[in-house]
Amino acid sequence: MTGPANEDETPDLETGRWLFAQPCDFVRGVVALDGLPPMDLPEIAFAGRSNVGKSSLINALTGRKTLARTSNTPGRTKELNFFSLGAAGNPVVMLVDLPGYGYARESRDKVNAWTDLVMAYLRGRANLRRVLVLIDSRHGLKANDHEVMSMLDTTAVSYQIVLTKADKMAKGELEKCIDDVSAGIRKHVAAHPHIIATSSEKGTGIAELRAEIAALADVTQKGRQ
Repeated sequence: MTGPANEDETPDLETGRWLFAQPCDFVRGVVALDGLPPMDLPEIAFAGRSNVGKSSLINALTGRKTLARTSNTPGRTKELNFFSLGAAGNPVVMLVDLPGYGYARESRDKVNAWTDLVMAYLRGRANLRRVLVLIDSRHGLKANDHEVMSMLDTTAVSYQIVLTKADKMAKGELEKCIDDVSAGIRKHVAAHPHIIATSSEKGTGIAELRAEIAALADVTQKGRQ
């Protein structure tokens, strides 16, 4: 379940390593559609419940400790944060950290405003290659994960499950989680069947996810700078 999506696909780990060795810079935080950057780069977005480990995963992918802010307080990311990845003046892909969902302490008006912003972003970005939906491997799919995936189904945006905190699970428990999540996404029409298990602390799955993002951004076709 955590190998290539089919037997003919081999992740290009070297291209993924090269891509994420490039400079990665914070571009802007967006709280309204008029603040979105131009659609001139492929974008990969990261979504997930609050405290699922999005910031830690982005930091692990890019090899930076503080690129994306991490916090013990769920719901800290309240805007769409854009990071450009690639040589200065010649970036090749944009990483987008979406606001976490499922955090109950914010007002309903704020939650609705974030939801409206994310929905408008998802529907309007022709350059959005995929949304990576992060799921805590210790907890599996929850009701609000299915709600978000159903929302993504309606926008016809391709998305893929990335399990986080895999190091917290015994091998058998992780395999069961992967099987359960795989069964749970079958009814979601826009869900990619390939699930990647990761650990930001131990580095599990990081090279594979880098390669996946490089392939989605068509980096091999652009050529290495």
